[in-house]
Amino acid sequence: MTKNEINKKQRGFSLLELMISLAVGLVLFAGVMSIFVGMRTTTAETTGYGELQENGRFAISVLSDDLLRQNFWGSYVGTFGGAAITRSGALAVGNECTGAGLNNGTFPNGIGPFRTLWGETVTNADPMGCFDDARLGSDVIQIKRVLASPLEIPAVPPAQPVPVIATVTDNFFLVTNMTNGILFPKGAVPNLSNAQVWQYQHHVYYVRDEPQGTDTVPVLMQGQLTTRMSFAPIIDGIEMIRFMYGVDTDTNPTAAGYGIVDAFISADNMTSDLWDNAGGTRILAVKIYVLARNVLPDNKYENKSTYKLGDIDYTVDDNYRRLLFSSTITLYNSQITAW
Repeated sequence: MTKNEINKKQRGFSLLELMISLAVGLVLFAGVMSIFVGMRTTTAETTGYGELQENGRFAISVLSDDLLRQNFWGSYVGTFGGAAITRSGALAVGNECTGAGLNNGTFPNGIGPFRTLWGETVTNADPMGCFDDARLGSDVIQIKRVLASPLEIPAVPPAQPVPVIATVTDNFFLVTNMTNGILFPKGAVPNLSNAQVWQYQHHVYYVRDEPQGTDTVPVLMQGQLTTRMSFAPIIDGIEMIRFMYGVDTDTNPTAAGYGIVDAFISADNMTSDLWDNAGGTRILAVKIYVLARNVLPDNKYENKSTYKLGDIDYTVDDNYRRLLFSSTITLYNSQITAW
């Protein structure tokens, strides 16, 4: 083998060949990085919208289920809160939510129509006297009813003491038949013929802003009755809730429009007479609007959208993704005269 042949075999790449190789490698690397960044962006968007879907649908489900059972009083078929509903024992509620008046409290008090449904658009952080951190511009709603299933109370001979509710602690109850009802705290069941016992419930929902690390996250709050009204966050990322109340103003049962919603009215436009079903008017349905927002912002995303929540427009300018959910709930218990 000659010396030239040996030199040729040992010769490396030329500078031109190295430059071409590096250029091709950079193009391939840029392509791979572009695909990787695109996949990360798509994954972040998909995850964000998945979070919105889950939180928004859960909020709609919780509110819908409660509204469907609003004004359910077990075996009793009359207007709840009249003379047929009496009290037994101490019915003192700690941290009671009263809203717009005493007939808005947890139990009927005999001073006017008892409101089993009431709401308000929040203009101050303490609209009901039981919390002070409500998000301004959102709605608050309260719902009263008994739980869907009666309690099983063991039967005893007439000569023995009345049974005592021992399976559930720190709650209030309603024992009722078709014509009468007695509200009472945990303990001995008041005597009432042909009656069943139901757990009494009073729920309140509103939105508050909650600090989480360096961020502020809007959360849906639920107030629940035991011996007091206690509040806890149930769903993160719920920025606004708003309700439109479907009112039937036809008071004549023979009128063509009786039993049909005449108008959907926001809480801030509802009057005392409409809340009290005065003169035969009735709230027959509720439209629910829930605006869900991602917990964390995405600095690569700009949101300047306007969301229509019933009769208001809500405009934003930030880096949060949002989805608006809505549903219409028929209040079947508003139309029932007998079970």
